[in-house]
Amino acid sequence: MKLIECVPNFSEGRDLQKIKAITDAIESVKGARLLDVDPGADTNRTVVTFVADPESVVDAAFLAIQKASELIDMRQHSGAHARMGATDVCPFIPVAGVTVEECIALAEKLAERVADELSIPVYLYENAAREEKRRNLATIRQGEYEGLADKLKDPAWQPDFGEAIFNAKSGATVIGVREFLIAYNVNLNTRDRKLAHDIALTIREQGRLKRDSTGAVMSDEAGNKLREPGLLKNCKAVGWYIDSYQCAQVSINLTDYNVTNVHHAFEAVAAEAHKRGLRVTGSELVGLIPLKAIKEAGAFYLERQGKSAGVPDEELLRIAVQSLGLAELTPFKPEEKIIDYMVAPEDAAPLVKMTLREFANELSVDSPAPGGGSVSAVSGALAAGLASMVAHLTIGKKGYEAQQGTMLKLPVKAQALKDALLKLIDDDTTAFNQVMAAMKLPKKSDEQKAARAEAMEIATQQAIRVPLTVAELSLEAMELCEIVARDGNTNSLSDAGVGALQALAALEGAIMNVMINLPGVTDEIFKTETKNKADKLLSKGRALKEKITAGVWKTLNQ
Repeated sequence: MKLIECVPNFSEGRDLQKIKAITDAIESVKGARLLDVDPGADTNRTVVTFVADPESVVDAAFLAIQKASELIDMRQHSGAHARMGATDVCPFIPVAGVTVEECIALAEKLAERVADELSIPVYLYENAAREEKRRNLATIRQGEYEGLADKLKDPAWQPDFGEAIFNAKSGATVIGVREFLIAYNVNLNTRDRKLAHDIALTIREQGRLKRDSTGAVMSDEAGNKLREPGLLKNCKAVGWYIDSYQCAQVSINLTDYNVTNVHHAFEAVAAEAHKRGLRVTGSELVGLIPLKAIKEAGAFYLERQGKSAGVPDEELLRIAVQSLGLAELTPFKPEEKIIDYMVAPEDAAPLVKMTLREFANELSVDSPAPGGGSVSAVSGALAAGLASMVAHLTIGKKGYEAQQGTMLKLPVKAQALKDALLKLIDDDTTAFNQVMAAMKLPKKSDEQKAARAEAMEIATQQAIRVPLTVAELSLEAMELCEIVARDGNTNSLSDAGVGALQALAALEGAIMNVMINLPGVTDEIFKTETKNKADKLLSKGRALKEKITAGVWKTLNQ
């Protein structure tokens, strides 16, 4: 799957009919999927998020920019957010199966169309920038719409595409390619915009201008203004007042959440607010956030409480939302705010989404899948879950202080194993169905026979790789069960033992599925390597299970 995210920002946040017309233009393109529309009345700006394949993303973005140029008159526009055009900025973000270089080519294609067909000057920014000073959006946007006519007269600010002619109605548009940007606002218990902006100057990477004791801006020998760097890397921020919220906010753009994430920004603002006699009351996301980013925030707050971050994703999200106050202004709906959930196919993981009864019912009828392979993956996931549970029940318990470090880390690995094995429940059934599909291919001509044979070989090898992975992960789950059986809370010893039994059942069941498919493979090297790996997994798993259960029974019988 090739997927690109596009996040155009339009200078209209009040007229919902105009906004709807723009988003309708996006949705008119087959292959484009609208994910989020976030209008702001005070900023008079709407952030739209959609995803599309490379063939569709340029068309959808162009139609949206075209519609905005028809409906939005910048001569009548005012709002709290910096802007220079009806479509102020339109970035492409690679999501899956595409490179930054491919996105740059698409951004240039869009820029050329906008300039040629709409007579709107276009600047390229971030990864698409053609010169270093144009990488930063804030630099390009200096002077905003009101200063654009003069800016276009400056030879240093000729547009990258289009003529240097002021388009009074539509202004200019900035198009580019960037990494995933998290737009994030932190709410303060004040209406004072100056206080919010003072905090923004302190935390943002660019910092603030350096001043002497009289308040005058300081410069170096060359006349360049000096700056005091801010606290957070990859962070842009301003302070503003939002009338509809009746509070000031520190409005933040995090340009690389792997360096500075939402919880880093939240904590920095909270600390600076405290210094100024203020309090942070909550925060909000504008647009979408990656699952990884919000999970890291949840893990941060769990670990701060002395707990393990090895909990289900749902619990990590709950902790993050509660700790960051993300539901203070509007309800936080993960299915609408987390991009991973938004772009997931609607039919993804049908078996995992079933209730236990539904799964057992589906298993019990005459359809060949789900079958033993999927059940083996279930058993492995249960084993990992039990190992995590015992570790959690050991953390903080008197007499287990020496094991605290191990037990805090173990659930993180156990949860990863659990999630991987849950995914394999559906993967196993999918692999089986692919074998069935290959078997049904026509085989009348020699050419058809060859194509069918090749498809059968590919599908059968995949039907072996999936349970082999189940076996490998189940052995890892058993190794975690060994640790908690040996060092964990003795009141949960039986749970560790059951985990080991489940892990062996998963491992042996998975290997059975490997072996039943192996004769269908023609690649002898693949056969031999797979058989050797399966034998080693069985031998190691059986020996480890005996070791764990022998120790469990010995303790239980004392």
